[in-house]
Amino acid sequence: MATMDEQEQRRRRLTAWRGARRVLARVGADGTLGERLAALAADAPSVHDPDDWTDVYGGGVVADLERRTAHLLGMEAAAFFPTGTMAQQVALRCWAGRTGNATVALHPLSHPEVHEGGALGVVSGLRTAHPTSEPRLPDAEEIRDFPEPFGTLMLELPLRDARFVLPSWEELTAVVDAARERDAVVHFDGARLWECGPHFERALPEIAGLADSVYVSFYKSLDGLSGAVLAGPSTLVEEARVWRHRYGGQLFQQFPAALSALIGLERELPRLPSYVAHAKVVAGALAEGFAAAGVPWFRVHPEPPHTHQFQVWLPYGTEVLDEASVRQAEQTGVALFRRWFAGTGGAGLPPGVSFTEVTVGGAGLEWSAGDVRDAVVGFVGAVRGLSQSRGLA
Repeated sequence: MATMDEQEQRRRRLTAWRGARRVLARVGADGTLGERLAALAADAPSVHDPDDWTDVYGGGVVADLERRTAHLLGMEAAAFFPTGTMAQQVALRCWAGRTGNATVALHPLSHPEVHEGGALGVVSGLRTAHPTSEPRLPDAEEIRDFPEPFGTLMLELPLRDARFVLPSWEELTAVVDAARERDAVVHFDGARLWECGPHFERALPEIAGLADSVYVSFYKSLDGLSGAVLAGPSTLVEEARVWRHRYGGQLFQQFPAALSALIGLERELPRLPSYVAHAKVVAGALAEGFAAAGVPWFRVHPEPPHTHQFQVWLPYGTEVLDEASVRQAEQTGVALFRRWFAGTGGAGLPPGVSFTEVTVGGAGLEWSAGDVRDAVVGFVGAVRGLSQSRGLA
């Protein structure tokens, strides 16, 4: 539970970000209850008939969202889940039963391994295996040469904790083919699949069609309230609905989340390619700005970004970087960065280095490369001033 001081710091950060006249992305989750409810009520009629009945254990707007998502991904069917964690666990459990092999091959930095408390094993009785520990997805040779059998290969696109990296289209198709040669099924953790098209130069149905099943999220890139969809063959999806109920995911009503997801598909999805393109401009300008400001060491990774998200690494403590970020927003109205995190030495991040995740959204399209470089100058000045005042310079 957050302490009172932590709560006050969070309020300060939110106030600074919300009050900034210039940000790289505005996040709906930063809004107040009243703002989010008012926005949903105003926007919902543009995507669904407001005179329709609310959903009860599915149906209605939820079924509409499932049909829409299945069509967008080129899949036979889709089922709505309250969380991506649940959707993915159910998918992998269903595939284990169908293949007769409870081992899932995946990256050690993938979401189930890092952020779910070992739930695949503890809750679902699955075993995980790691074909590679490199900060990238496994390649075809690593899949072919992996010494133990597995029933499912899970690929996270992009691999967020390895800095939002994607393979090339040729590498992705090769690793899928290698899994098929081993009679394994392929599941995509596509929480951020929506923005992968520009990197692969492929449409969503072609990307999703490489896999036997795929999960997508509605709040990470589409700014929905919550929720996810598992898409795949109709027989798998019907089985997944049974397991969804067993896992406690058969909620009485979900129309707010479903409506916000439909709004995201209508408004944000078509704009994602422009965010991805501009993220390359922002990332390049950040690197130029740090170099011009004489920062002794930094990294923007990947450069250029594969999606509209990437990481920045700097050799300072998180406390100084967080404070500099907030002060810049408070004093200048420019919010360049949000939260910073300490490196642990994993995923190629050197100890003593802090990192932040940068997202370029609609608001970021207003930034020129010069705007970014100017903001870096102000940020680095704040970092140096704080470091000197605290005897860290």
